[in-house]
Amino acid sequence: MAKNLILTAGLFLFAGVTSAILATPVPPGASVIPVDGGVSLLVAACAGYGVKKIYDARKGKSATK
Repeated sequence: MAKNLILTAGLFLFAGVTSAILATPVPPGASVIPVDGGVSLLVAACAGYGVKKIYDARKGKSATK
């Protein structure tokens, strides 16, 4: 029971500290979410990983038949 209480208190403390640190005011005229090349690379990597998983799943099905 004490372990759960400590874990819960730590989680609330972590959430409070991070929200206080990240709560900086946004200057007028600036975009809120900067979408640049990093996001497109992440999407491409996720798509490639998904294609590989599908390919491996289909390859495994045909080998068992």
